[in-house]
Amino acid sequence: MDLNDLRWRKASRSASNGGECVELASAPGVVAVRDSKDPDGPKLLVGREEFAALVASLKR
Repeated sequence: MDLNDLRWRKASRSASNGGECVELASAPGVVAVRDSKDPDGPKLLVGREEFAALVASLKR
């Protein structure tokens, strides 16, 4: 899967001071996650259902 053309976004509450942030991008069937300080580094691909469960768990 080519991740170069994805549209990456940071959380709206992320600070612009260079803090610790992750960025997300939508890809077919998955959510891609990367470190905002290392955009060319490794990416984590998480299935949409698993990502939704993770977010729901974090919100509890």
